[in-house]
Amino acid sequence: MEFRWNDWDFEQAAKHDVLPEQAEMTRKTRSELTTKMRAGESAETSAEFDKESAIDSFRRPTPAQRAKLQRARKKRGRPKVGKGVKVISVSIEQGLLEETDRLAKRLKIRRDRLISRGLRAVLHREVTIDR
Repeated sequence: MEFRWNDWDFEQAAKHDVLPEQAEMTRKTRSELTTKMRAGESAETSAEFDKESAIDSFRRPTPAQRAKLQRARKKRGRPKVGKGVKVISVSIEQGLLEETDRLAKRLKIRRDRLISRGLRAVLHREVTIDR
């Protein structure tokens, strides 16, 4: 059974081979520590929570902070290449896909890069033939 110090009672203490005196001593020590806090200390520690709103302590960000905030707000994702990326669904024969993956792995490039290179080569060849 899992237990926490503040949940201890004498039954739990007995289950865990702790003498009742030890459990009581631990309980008393904890309560004494919390009640011994000076009244001023208690007020000092909780003063920040007494404020109505923390917005009064804010100030306008500096230009450097504003620039940093703008960078953080920018949409993350892949870097834009060319006109950007359009995700499409293409059916491809499984054997050809496996060959493509093997070649991409051997060249240490991603599959989409290899397919893009192939399409560019075909387009370049077709355009030069048409001229």
